[in-house]
Amino acid sequence: MTIDVSEILKELGGKIEVSGEVEIGEVEFRGERYTLEGPLRVNGTVSNNGKALVLTADVEAEMGTQCARCLDDIVVDAGFSVEENFVQSESNIQQDDDAIVFDGYTIELDNVIEDNLIMNIKGRYLCDDDCKGLCPQCGANLNSGECGCSREFIDPRWAGLADLMNND
Repeated sequence: MTIDVSEILKELGGKIEVSGEVEIGEVEFRGERYTLEGPLRVNGTVSNNGKALVLTADVEAEMGTQCARCLDDIVVDAGFSVEENFVQSESNIQQDDDAIVFDGYTIELDNVIEDNLIMNIKGRYLCDDDCKGLCPQCGANLNSGECGCSREFIDPRWAGLADLMNND
């Protein structure tokens, strides 16, 4: 998604509307793979505050992943807000460390939106707050029903003591 900022570059307080879509497809983060269910929809503004061009936008997206407990495939809301500063490379303004430097009269948003998506991915997603997960012995999905395995787990280091307790 490329934004032409030529009309607001020299105009203090100038603002343009930003609306479009960014195609990403798949993202890998911390060993997990996330699939975007369609393009990310971006709506916002780019404004000139005299020091930088400021992108303020809301991004709507749906993302496919796996439940952290039962490993079922799920689709989650992955919407987030973006606020980024852009500084033209040939400007004489002191550049902020957080500002993104751009050349010419256009700003490319694809990488910016993808980076912000990655920063907004939660550590884990659940299919339901009450997800029961998988049986640690047989691997059955406990949301579908009980598997019949014993839930009593005894650390092998304490098994001898448990046997003594059961004999009394």
